[in-house]
Amino acid sequence: MLNFSALLVAVFIVCCACGGSDPIDHNLSIVGGRIIGNQRNGAGILSFFGIPYAAPPVGDLRWKSPRPPSSWSGVRNATQFGFTCWQGLPQYPIFTPQDEDCLTINVWTPAKTAKDKLPVMVWVHGGGFVFGGGAEKETDGNLLAQEGVVVVKFNYRLNAFGFLAHPGLDQEGSFSGNFGLQDQLAALTWVKLNIAAFGGDPDHVTAFGESAGAHAIGLLMSSPLSNGLFHKAIIESGSMWDSEHGSLMPFDLARRNGTNFAARLNATTIPQLRAVPAQTINDNTIFDFAIDPTLICFTPGVDRFVVPEPPATKASLKRQLKIPLMAGWNRLEGNGFLPRAIPHMSPAQFKAGAEKYFGARTLEFLALYPADSRGQVNTSADTLIGDLVISEQTWEIGDTLRNSGVSDVYMYLYNYSSPYSPLPNHGVEFPFVFGNLLPSRIGVSPGKEDFALSAKLRKYWTNFAKYTNPNGQGTDGLPIWPRYTTYGTGIFGIANTLGPIEYDLNRYRFIKSLRKNGVLPTEWMNINVDSL
Repeated sequence: MLNFSALLVAVFIVCCACGGSDPIDHNLSIVGGRIIGNQRNGAGILSFFGIPYAAPPVGDLRWKSPRPPSSWSGVRNATQFGFTCWQGLPQYPIFTPQDEDCLTINVWTPAKTAKDKLPVMVWVHGGGFVFGGGAEKETDGNLLAQEGVVVVKFNYRLNAFGFLAHPGLDQEGSFSGNFGLQDQLAALTWVKLNIAAFGGDPDHVTAFGESAGAHAIGLLMSSPLSNGLFHKAIIESGSMWDSEHGSLMPFDLARRNGTNFAARLNATTIPQLRAVPAQTINDNTIFDFAIDPTLICFTPGVDRFVVPEPPATKASLKRQLKIPLMAGWNRLEGNGFLPRAIPHMSPAQFKAGAEKYFGARTLEFLALYPADSRGQVNTSADTLIGDLVISEQTWEIGDTLRNSGVSDVYMYLYNYSSPYSPLPNHGVEFPFVFGNLLPSRIGVSPGKEDFALSAKLRKYWTNFAKYTNPNGQGTDGLPIWPRYTTYGTGIFGIANTLGPIEYDLNRYRFIKSLRKNGVLPTEWMNINVDSL
């Protein structure tokens, strides 16, 4: 079980301690003790790094629900980022050393006193649930905080450390399989209890994330454990219905994968599995095709606790948080997920695969994803993978909320291009949101047009957090972003020109129609374009 009761006892104490008008400086009190962070920078932003929001999940706490952190005496140094959680993608840059003791949180605040009660934006990082963390330079919170919000980022357990399911763990009452999601709930609980000390409003929290982070937020929106922890959501290229690899990991399959993984490590008991060195566990969970042909077997799944059932089922939809939402996708989402076989696939092969998966609806499918030439195959394959993995699911969460009566739903399509950022692929937009335009991998520095777009996106995103409307009070001189409507209109184009666009949603409606009680066909767990 999530063990936050000890923290809840401190709510009254925290509220009393942080409700005055005394100036906030880099030395302050939170639940657990005093911390000292970085002094205000030239823009007036205080920052605090590496604060524990849960006990280190090591030893007997490995693969257990997060526990409250221990209190400390004296003043704790909060000027440096904590350890990065173990990463499953070796080529991804790691900004601090890896360690299991990684459940830390970071805060940027422009507040002058606790009475400021500024809106709070909590970032959930992406990375396929196998890489990423709160110390990433592209998501540094300094510039975003300058827009008048408190920015929070944190680490959560990844890969096998965060998403291992095993019958032996279930018998302990650990509700195995979604420890990383439980970490996110613990971080949001920490925000609720502590953010007033930083001048933030615990009743005005926006959760936002990209890719896996957005997917996690969508799952939390359907979880019975999330009530009151966040009040708005921004989902960038994510989902809530399924995983990034097809259907959400079923309960039994996740446990078979975990049992097979333990056997591979010669561990027949949970104590033996906990005794395996962290480095060994990590070395055996880097894109292992032998365990899971969908690339990664350790991702969120149905655990009957955080995720009681697939989020798009009727039962989950009734329970779903009905909160204001901004959501969108990038035009070329599929580029980052295409298999190498695509350039060699013929129209005949693509059509035969379509027949395999879509049967009587193949002609309907091919009208939406034509394949009469190799060029069309490449384009349709890119579009199909982008739709299945990201775009349709992102649209569907917004469309579903709007149809359930939530009026404050805003949707976007990101299609910006410049020499610095030439293609609107998966994941290219969030550095613009944070304003951290680092030199690109192709050696091009950002230009004036890139900085101009970034400034506008920072306004739209923080306006939504402040006013539940990306247009804010209408005083920023930005093009008006309309609400999304139940008829599919009102999608906002983020491109070299900003404004509402016409967008054909028929591909997404086709995919949605394939669901049975909210779930895509089970065989789609292994769908990949080279298997068509």
